[in-house]
Amino acid sequence: MNVSALTPSELKFRLKKSGIFLRTGSFITHLQTSIPGVSESVGLLYADYPLAEQADFADFHVSLTRPRNLRRWFKPQALFSFDGNTIFKPLPLDQAFPMLEWGLNWCVSNHVNHCLIVHAAVVEKGGYAVLLPAPPGSGKSTLCAALVNRGWRLLSDELALVRVGDGKLIPLPRPVSLKNESIEIIRRYEPSAIFSRKVDDTLKGTVAHMKASSDSVARASEVVQVAWVIFPKYQAGSTACLETLPQAHAFMRVADNSFNYSLLGLNGFRTMARLIDGSLCYDFTYSKLDDAIEIFGALTPQASSK
Repeated sequence: MNVSALTPSELKFRLKKSGIFLRTGSFITHLQTSIPGVSESVGLLYADYPLAEQADFADFHVSLTRPRNLRRWFKPQALFSFDGNTIFKPLPLDQAFPMLEWGLNWCVSNHVNHCLIVHAAVVEKGGYAVLLPAPPGSGKSTLCAALVNRGWRLLSDELALVRVGDGKLIPLPRPVSLKNESIEIIRRYEPSAIFSRKVDDTLKGTVAHMKASSDSVARASEVVQVAWVIFPKYQAGSTACLETLPQAHAFMRVADNSFNYSLLGLNGFRTMARLIDGSLCYDFTYSKLDDAIEIFGALTPQASSK
């Protein structure tokens, strides 16, 4: 059964009482909340996601609640809890759903060590994936959102999960986080895209989340081989340019964007080496999304890719 099988009132009731067991990729999250804005956004953006049939196990137990003090009534706030422990400082109640998304990213990046975790978007087409590592402000999520609205499958917007052993990517398709001007850019680029409402004045500015395609969610169990590692950078007025990057340089830059490369030790090194050795590596500068889509559509994997 998917989330969409529940009416809004049923979803709100379940979240408030026993919670739901939401499957995102290979993870199950037990989510509880009585905050209406969260249940509305979950119903909108997670409609295509399955609910675990046997609610006796979860990888992560999380909740969003209001503090039990005067803040419940005066400038209301939201708290994110993991396994019953408050992890972050409270945020304004209006930011509860973005806080959930950030919290779920924290759960994965801090507890999933059977994979090398890279701060990167990942998209796939024709059986091969593009890894897009980049720091905030680079245009990574904007480019990712544009690609998935032009036929690419979303594996992740934030966390690339590289499987230790064979180096393949494990999908984690969740809503794409967009910030500030990028929200309206993608709204104009793909008017049919489904967004949560905009939330202003967060630590990241104005944020909104774009729904992942139903195909990406349905194929969340399909691992994929990385064929390209591309470091994107938006630069206003620039001509789209794909420049070859030496693999040694790419190795170090991806390692810098990894959450647990050092923690994994030799396994981290071997997994990273396999990833880079099997990929064509580039720097990519762009300003127009249509130009980027055209260049990505012409990518060809190296002959040794499998």
